[in-house]
Amino acid sequence: MQISVIIPVFNAATYLKGCVESVINQTYPHWELIPVDDGSKDGSGQICDGFAQKDSRVRVFHQENAG
Repeated sequence: MQISVIIPVFNAATYLKGCVESVINQTYPHWELIPVDDGSKDGSGQICDGFAQKDSRVRVFHQENAG
């Protein structure tokens, strides 16, 4: 069974790296991480993209801020 972890992201650059790394470092192998960047202005979207480039289990979605 695969588990999907969805992380809503909005201007979370300060905490985002630790959050994503905590998912990546899990011992359960069947997971995917879906960060949804809600129009961040602090580089959070780029941080998510960096993780996606390094790990195919990370799939990033970007959208304009939806409030």
